[in-house]
Amino acid sequence: MCGITGSIAFLESGKARLEKVHAATEQLKKRGPDGNGIYRTDSVSFGHARLSIIDVSNNGSQPFTDNSGRFTIVFNGEFFNFKTYRNELEQSGIQFRSSSDTEVLLNLFIREGISCLSKINGFFAFAVHDKETGDVFMARDRYGVKPFIYYQDSSGISFASEMKSLMQYDIPKKIDHSALYQYLHLNYIPAPETIFEGVKKLEPSHYLKISGGKVEKICWYEMPTKIKQPIPDYASAQSMLVDKMTASVERRMISDVPLGSFLSGGIDSSVVTAIASSFTSNLNTFSIGYQDEPLFDETKYARLVADRYKTNHTVFSLRNKDLFDNLHGMLEYIDEPFADSSALAVNILCRETRKKVTVALSGDGADELFGGYMKHYGEWKLRNGGFKAQVVSLLGPAWEILPKSRNSSMGNMVRKLQKFSRGMKAGATDRYWQWCGYADDDYLKTMAAFPLNSAEIAARKKYHTRFIGTTGDMNDMLLNDMHLVLQGDMLTKVDLMSMANSLEVRTPFLDFELVDFAASLPPDYKVNGKGRKLIVQDAFRSILPEELYHRPKHGFEVPLLKWFREDLNSWIFDDLLSDKELVAQGLFNPDAVKKLRAQLMSNDPGDATARIWALIVFQNWYRRWMK
Repeated sequence: MCGITGSIAFLESGKARLEKVHAATEQLKKRGPDGNGIYRTDSVSFGHARLSIIDVSNNGSQPFTDNSGRFTIVFNGEFFNFKTYRNELEQSGIQFRSSSDTEVLLNLFIREGISCLSKINGFFAFAVHDKETGDVFMARDRYGVKPFIYYQDSSGISFASEMKSLMQYDIPKKIDHSALYQYLHLNYIPAPETIFEGVKKLEPSHYLKISGGKVEKICWYEMPTKIKQPIPDYASAQSMLVDKMTASVERRMISDVPLGSFLSGGIDSSVVTAIASSFTSNLNTFSIGYQDEPLFDETKYARLVADRYKTNHTVFSLRNKDLFDNLHGMLEYIDEPFADSSALAVNILCRETRKKVTVALSGDGADELFGGYMKHYGEWKLRNGGFKAQVVSLLGPAWEILPKSRNSSMGNMVRKLQKFSRGMKAGATDRYWQWCGYADDDYLKTMAAFPLNSAEIAARKKYHTRFIGTTGDMNDMLLNDMHLVLQGDMLTKVDLMSMANSLEVRTPFLDFELVDFAASLPPDYKVNGKGRKLIVQDAFRSILPEELYHRPKHGFEVPLLKWFREDLNSWIFDDLLSDKELVAQGLFNPDAVKKLRAQLMSNDPGDATARIWALIVFQNWYRRWMK
């Protein structure tokens, strides 16, 4: 796990950027605090900041050049099955000078070219330079666990793991208004867009080949959308899931530094912890508790799992003040607007976990893969009709009037019923887009004081909902979540917050063999009238405490409403979102902000807190990176 950056010059005018690689690498030091290195030729420069995980000696340092001196790689990620291919390569005569997965990956690429990508079980972003031909090859993993952003113009192309690093190459900073519009809806900006025009995220499962000044982008992997083999019965499918998950966790236990596991008290992290405990007698586990929010505190369930498997368990018991005190430091690290407020808690979890281990396992990916969100259950309810769904729809006018809030049980219930009722009146694509976001078109058009390119906005929405309708059943919703929500929100959040604390996080549910298997299962194995994520719950029931199955599911809400009404009110509305600031900036409508503030202070705040949080994150980012 590391940070990578570099620049490739097509023309003489692009060579000035090659000199910027040192400054760009320095910006990645939190990703790689254990050392850095630079590679430079007349037309290519690579930089690498290292977080040592496998082969912590200097032999594994990067940029790494093969024995012939022809090929050089910078690699961010993990190649879990590298030992299998190391043995093959050694038998073919390759002599290794390190025990790192980086050297295996480079030699596998030299031998097999792009076909090596399908053999990598792991996550990665890497670049390889062929000194003889001048070609450069760049690739990103199947699901977007590791970031890769780049800027291309006629003079060359520059890339990095983070925007703050890429900006060191004197990249033009012009806000992409269509991306900003998406951000105000989703609270994040999905690939391939970024906040800046001309700067792109390389999509997951894609590679770039640069040859003779020409750049070719190709998709090298696609999740299966059709069932190609006989569907196993439900009992057999459970057994197969257990086998694949066990193999995935075992692969992710490889490490030359201390390793642990996040343990939230939910099913997903409990499954990971239970399996990991079978491969070590000394597993460290970590949970966050919320002293001021007992409704959301699940540490007692995490403790049940920790006690059952005798892990070295640590609970970080937080007060709301801890979250508040962490707010500004987290905002300072964000170098592209990203407004998932749960990142506050994840940042603290990663910071405290890093004090004891360098690698942590997590349960991320299970919800998108197996249908763990309320919107998945809502979609099942909607597709299968029934009396209750019709009643919710008929009472639509009542949900519009009644108070809605994420900060009370009753208000949150009304908010969800309103969202469901509105969704019933929309088509599948529009409903999905509504349920993924926090804003409707009326709000967005009123808030935006920047020019709107309606055709471009519509085209991007179409792209980011392109899998809805692909399979003909609810698997298309899960498939779209894997491409939109997982990589744009969940994986971005974990990458940002873990790397801010020099912690590597591994996701066993995103082993490609397990993902392909899950995608091949019928949707009623995942979601039906009995609930969500059914096959995961049923397959691992025998190894988890029964109490985990008889409790309400509470997603933690950062207490934004209270902060925005009290502690942060003046900072937000008299400073960040003041009329003077907004008029000078020219991006947001002051009258729309006043209306949003009034909604916040009313007894019907609805999604005002999420919308205001998106504005706060953006304004803080704008001050730091645009002025």
